[in-house]
Amino acid sequence: MLQKKNAVLVDGVILNGPIMDSKSGEKFVEEACKIIMEEIVQKADDVTEKVCEWQAPEKLKKILDLEMRDTGECHQKILQLCRDVIKYSVKTNHPRFFNQLYAGIDHYSLVARFITEALNPSVYTYEVSPVFLLVEEAVIKKMIEFIGWEEGDGIFNPGGSVSNMYAMNLARYKFCPEIKEKGLSGLPRLVLFASEECHYSMKKAASFLGIGTENVYFIKTDERGKMIPEELEKQVQRARKEGSAPFLVCATAGTTVLGAFDPLDKIADICEKHGLWLHVDASWGGSALISRKHHRLLHGIHRADSVAWNPHKMLLAGIQCCALLVKDNSGLLKKCYSAEAAYLFQQDKFYDVSYDTGDKSIQCSRRPDAFKFWLMWKALGTTGLEERVNRALALARYLVEEIKKRAGFQLLLEPEYANVCFWYIPPSLRKMEDGPEFWQKLHQVS
Repeated sequence: MLQKKNAVLVDGVILNGPIMDSKSGEKFVEEACKIIMEEIVQKADDVTEKVCEWQAPEKLKKILDLEMRDTGECHQKILQLCRDVIKYSVKTNHPRFFNQLYAGIDHYSLVARFITEALNPSVYTYEVSPVFLLVEEAVIKKMIEFIGWEEGDGIFNPGGSVSNMYAMNLARYKFCPEIKEKGLSGLPRLVLFASEECHYSMKKAASFLGIGTENVYFIKTDERGKMIPEELEKQVQRARKEGSAPFLVCATAGTTVLGAFDPLDKIADICEKHGLWLHVDASWGGSALISRKHHRLLHGIHRADSVAWNPHKMLLAGIQCCALLVKDNSGLLKKCYSAEAAYLFQQDKFYDVSYDTGDKSIQCSRRPDAFKFWLMWKALGTTGLEERVNRALALARYLVEEIKKRAGFQLLLEPEYANVCFWYIPPSLRKMEDGPEFWQKLHQVS
């Protein structure tokens, strides 16, 4: 290599020499893709396969040989590592994978992920990510239509928790824009409201943003887990009497445990009366908007100021695929989050710089998560996505009827969404009287 003609040598490094063996790398990718096809994609619906080859942490550390060394290892060993990673991982696309709020495989979304992983884009400027910025714009526009807004804005984020945090910060900025420059000092005590059944990300967001978890007022819910509007009204008035400054109500459309949908219309009335921002966490329940049969669950959502909606849950778009949608179309997102980095968001480019949307994100590098949803939507159409929602809720209905037929199963309540809550009571407890001992033992069973 030192004798290479026109070699450029700096600090002992030949700068115009080969960085890697491309042919060998291509062969590795080809063989690894074959393993992925055989061990994941083709076995996705094979019920005879295990959901997980479970091992205790210390044993799994030894099996995987996690140590990183000074010298690289041969491709055959790395390919075996790929097989082991697949073998000992949880197969979330398995027919018997039942974990929180997502499961299954969508092949179009999977291909979209392969494409974006291979291209390795970052969605902040049109010059570096032209296709994916246009795709995100198209998807957001369509999602806004389903919410019922005539116009709006939005951005895809790494998770519904981040979408909720975005919304909380946006509502605070709308309430007191000076916070962006001056910070928290001098502000009144800000208070926000969410139901007892809301997602835990509300407390996390309040902590992260400096609002404080004590300033999240949790509103009582009814027997079905829905926020009680009258209780919300009481808590808003209580906050005002305390000298606090209410600024936000976080309603939930599809709670994590019971699958409850808060009464959005009545909550919106209270928000309008008191001048509060209404955010709807529809991370789980938002996909019902696509179903003509079930969209009534979110009646009144068009009155929200912002909505979190995760297509990676009910619609199988693949983790992560989460949108924050905002009714305000005046550039509020950008005003709130923009830092105007001159080296990245130059205003004298050779194209319309309004397509450089990265300045309305708290991230710089950002994944093109909308693409997997877009490709899947293109392939299935709205009717195909609608069938997916309808099927999920029909399966829930079927499960309810089967639970009712079987001894030892006790339904907690009739579901309105895909969440089915029940107790399994083993034979040893079926004749025991209802009391503290019974519930203690039943909790152990669960």
